[in-house]
Amino acid sequence: MKISIDGLHKAFESRIRLGIMSALAVNDRIDFSSLKEFLEVTDGNLASHLKALEKEAFIGVEKSFIGRKPNTKYFMTTEGKKAFNDHLGVLEKLIRSQK
Repeated sequence: MKISIDGLHKAFESRIRLGIMSALAVNDRIDFSSLKEFLEVTDGNLASHLKALEKEAFIGVEKSFIGRKPNTKYFMTTEGKKAFNDHLGVLEKLIRSQK
């Protein structure tokens, strides 16, 4: 059986972006510090990957303050959920085809 990998989305090729989307898939919202700690990446590295996912409209951003300290939370958009689920579906088909 031949399976096409055309359905894999380029935005999820990075392990960091894949990690971000995985974390957001099981959390309604997650803040920058928690993502940074979970993925074990630098501020700049995480910020650039978040920006790329935001540009694709796969994630949204909520900015607020806790006291005087800024707090940035991220969430997966409806479009992001669909794209991520489609990506996972193609991966599952690919894995099943190898059994």
